[in-house]
Amino acid sequence: MSIIVFGSINIDLVATAPRLPVAGETLLGEDFFQVSGGKGANQAVALARLGIPTQMVGRVGADGFGVELVNNLQASGVQIDNIFVDKTVSSGVAIIAVNHAGENQIIVIPGANGCVNQEDVERLSHLLPSATALLLQLEIPITAVVAAAKAARKTKITVILDPAPAQSDFPDELYPLVDIITPNEVEAAQLVGFPVDGEEQAAKAAEVLLQRGVKCAIVKLGAKGVFCATVEEKFFIPAFPVHAVDTVAAGDAFNGGLTAALFEKLSLHQAVIWGAAAGALATTKLGAQTSLPDRFTFDAFLREWGETRFMRVNLSLGE
Repeated sequence: MSIIVFGSINIDLVATAPRLPVAGETLLGEDFFQVSGGKGANQAVALARLGIPTQMVGRVGADGFGVELVNNLQASGVQIDNIFVDKTVSSGVAIIAVNHAGENQIIVIPGANGCVNQEDVERLSHLLPSATALLLQLEIPITAVVAAAKAARKTKITVILDPAPAQSDFPDELYPLVDIITPNEVEAAQLVGFPVDGEEQAAKAAEVLLQRGVKCAIVKLGAKGVFCATVEEKFFIPAFPVHAVDTVAAGDAFNGGLTAALFEKLSLHQAVIWGAAAGALATTKLGAQTSLPDRFTFDAFLREWGETRFMRVNLSLGE
C-alpha cells in the first residue's frame, strides 16, 4: 500500500537583494539559487523522507528543469513512474525575489502544472486500489482536483486536501469529497469569509467546514498551534517551540507528518502532533524541500519533546 500525491511540481528560482525593486528599476542583487518545489512535490518528498511509500502523479515540461525535478523526487524516495513529461509547455517555475527583511515578490508560471487534466486523473485512478490516501492541493486546475477527489471517493480511500493557494471560487461540491482539510489561517479565512487569527476563530471556522461536508477540519495557526475538529471531538495542539528561520513548505511538511502517522495507523491526535512536529522542523532550515526532515531527525525530535506535552484535554462539541 502507498500514499498518492496528485499536484504541482515546480522549480523555484530565488534571487536575494537588500530590498525589492520598484517598477522599472534594475537592482543589483546579492545571491541566486534554485531549488525544487511545488506543493504537490513538497508533500511527496515530506512523506518519502519519513519512510512512507509515496507515488507522485503530475506533470513537468520536456526541459532541463523537468529532468532536475523528477531526478530530485526520485532521489528523495518518491515513485515517479506516473509523472508525465509534457512536450508542449515548460515546467512550472516560480521566480522569487527576497529582501533582507524576508519580504518577497513572486511570479509563478504554472507551465505543465496548468495542463493537468482528465488524462492525469485516469493515470491516478489506476493507482487508487493500492493506496490508503490521496493528497491534493490547489496549484493545478481545480477541475482536475475535483475529478481526482471523486475517483478517490469511489475507491473509498482517504482524501486529504490542502486548500492552498487560497481561492475565492472554491467549489462547494468538493467539500463532501474531502475527509481531512488542512487550511492555514489565511486559507481558512478565505473559505469561511471571516478572519481566523486564533484558537477561538479557528474553532468557528472548523465548524463551518464540517457543516459544508468535510469529515475533519484542521486549521493550522503557525506558531500559535493547530486546531482540529470532527463531528465527535475537537482539540487544540500547541506549536512546538523552535527557532524559525524560514516558513516555506512548513504547511507541506505538516501534511506529510499528518499523513505518515495515519498511514502507520496512529490516532488522529497523534497524527496532528506528527504534523505539527514535521512543520516545526521544516521552519528551522532554509528552502522548501531542503528543509523537510528525514525519519531519523523526526523521531529524535519527537523523543526530545515528548508527544504528551503537546496534548490538551479533549472537548466535546457540546462544551
